[in-house]
Parts: sequence; C-alpha cells; structure tokens
Amino acid sequence: MNFSLFLLSVEERNLLLTKLGEELGLRKYSPQTVKAYSNIIENLLASEKSPRDFLLQYTSKSSSSIRLVYFALQFFFEKVLHQPFDEHIPLAKQSSKLPSVLNKEEVNQLFSVTYNLKHRLVLILLYYSGMRLHELINLCWEDFDFQRGTIHLKTTKGSKDRVVFLHEKIRTMIQHFNLQMKGFVLQSNLGKKYDQRSIQMIVRQAARKAGINKRVTPHTLRHSFATHLLEAGADIRSIQTLLGHKNLQTTQIYTHVANKDIQKLADLL
Repeated sequence: MNFSLFLLSVEERNLLLTKLGEELGLRKYSPQTVKAYSNIIENLLASEKSPRDFLLQYTSKSSSSIRLVYFALQFFFEKVLHQPFDEHIPLAKQSSKLPSVLNKEEVNQLFSVTYNLKHRLVLILLYYSGMRLHELINLCWEDFDFQRGTIHLKTTKGSKDRVVFLHEKIRTMIQHFNLQMKGFVLQSNLGKKYDQRSIQMIVRQAARKAGINKRVTPHTLRHSFATHLLEAGADIRSIQTLLGHKNLQTTQIYTHVANKDIQKLADLL
C-alpha cells in the first residue's frame, strides 16, 4: 500500500474527493451514501493513517457503522485509486439484532395522540405502506393512482422502482386535506420539502405522547408493517416485494419477531 497517499496537498485531496463523487454518481448511489462515503474518505485523507488503523477507530461503534466505513474504503481504493483493497482487513460481521416492532395497539395510539393532520399523515404513510424514510420524503402526489389503488415509489434504495398498495386508511386521511395535489406530498407551510430530521422528530414525539417506552423511529413503523402482515398470513415473498428487498433473506428476519408461530407454541402448554 502506498501510504504517501495520505501526505497529499489540500488540492490533491479535493481532487480525489471530487473523483469519488463522480464514481458514486455514475453508479447512481443514493445521496445519503454519497455523503457518508465522502465524509469517511475526507476523514481518512486528513488522518494520514493506514486503512487498517483508520478502521480501528470505529471498533467501539456498531457493526453497521464499521461495515459502512469498510465499504467506503473498499470503494475508494478500488474505484477511485484503482488499487486493490487490503485483503487482510476483515469485514465486521453483520449485526444479528432483531428489529424493534410495535403492536397494533401501540400503532393506533401513535395516531390517536397526533392531532396535527399532516403529522398524522406522516405516521399513516409510514405504517400503511412500509416505505423507507427517504422514499416518504420524496413522495409526490403524481405517485398516487387513486383509481388503481397503488403508490409508485420512484426514489428507492438501489434506484429500483416498486409499486405498493394504497391502503384505505391513507386514502381516507388524504381526504382530510384541502391541498393542491401537486409536487411533494409533505411540505412545510413555507412550501419546502420535509427533511429527515423533521420526520424523525414527528415519530419520536408521537411515541413520547403515546407513552411508548420502546425506541421508535420511522423504520420501526416499516418493521411493524412487515411483521403485522406476516402475522396476518401474508406470503413472505409478497412482503419482500412490498418492502423492495433484493434478497429474501433480508425479509426473513421478520419471521423471528412475528408472534403467529410463537403463539402456536404457547398454545401447546
């Protein structure tokens, strides 16, 4: 490994960061990934450390954080520097933690304590569609097909469009709005698109008001959506399609938290 790489001038570092952005853009990586990779590589270049020593700084972090840094380093060396990445650096094992899931009573309580209609729409869209946070933020009115009863998600992970059902609860909630159905669905009073922090705060505040002691995030509602469908008897592959998972193995994690089969065992006693 050529460690003189980390003794570059500011101009040379900026050039590499620009090239990194170009390579990520050409491969249509999400804005979130571009930002994360760019920050990681910028810190790497400023640290003047080897990739291994740099990665060691993250050993106290979560498995997903370490893996993110690893993949950023690997991409930088292979796609930007055109150098082989150090094969002796191990990839941290993926976390085997089960997702946190709300029961249906807790979900309904979130809705009932949220009096702001637009905030309630946020919660209902997250739960009754299972969409990701960035998919919700970029959701446009033109993505709804009220006649066919579908929502066309276009800004998705991996840039793979998918269609989910338009639940009657969402349709009913939309009828409460006297809005011009044009542009982004979730906009502030100033006409600006909601950002991630705004959505996260809406979910967090609703959970606090509802007295839910679990850690509740926008993704918790997506987990709950999938788990409740599975418990109701939905086919695992149908859930995979709705969630937009590339691999069935990713969706199968919900079989470990679904109460249906666990309850059957309890009934044997």
